[in-house]
Amino acid sequence: MQMPEQAVFTRILLEILQPHPEGLSEYELLQRLRSDERIDIEQNRLDDSHDLFRTHFLLFHHLYQLRTRLRTEQVGDLDIHTLKICLLPWVESTPQALAQPDPLGVYYLDLDNLTGTTRAHVDDLLGRFWARYGRYDRRAEALAVLELPIEADAETIRLQYRRLAMQHHPDRGGDQVRLQAINAAMAVLDPRKQ
Repeated sequence: MQMPEQAVFTRILLEILQPHPEGLSEYELLQRLRSDERIDIEQNRLDDSHDLFRTHFLLFHHLYQLRTRLRTEQVGDLDIHTLKICLLPWVESTPQALAQPDPLGVYYLDLDNLTGTTRAHVDDLLGRFWARYGRYDRRAEALAVLELPIEADAETIRLQYRRLAMQHHPDRGGDQVRLQAINAAMAVLDPRKQ
């Protein structure tokens, strides 16, 4: 992605975001930017993770610069998330000197994080994301086996496991297959139970 001068890009971002008080997703914002003839944002291949990372990083770099400008001038704010990027009105709040630093803002405002991120780094980040996602997905399935909601805490899980294990134990007239499923679910939720 090749970006125009910061001032031009900021103006275009504001023009796109202003008519959408509900916000736009990152994808929607990129589509609108790509259709704007004043700038040239190349179309990336969806299977090239490094190019997608560069596009995402540069967009967020400019969004965080815009947010900084809006806050400095006290004319507005910007809520930045991949699922929703939304212009907000300025609200007098905690003085900026006392505000907590935003780690994502610090990351995206530092262009060294773009130039220092190789294709291998991007692939590693994606691999770790999918591993965490897979664990989350397995956790949801395991909780369903134990008939628990996704937000169940460790104590609730432990008590439900014990109740179901006793209920379905073959020595008490239960089903061996169901007990094995309950034990497998608990092994996912608490690896010490393996």
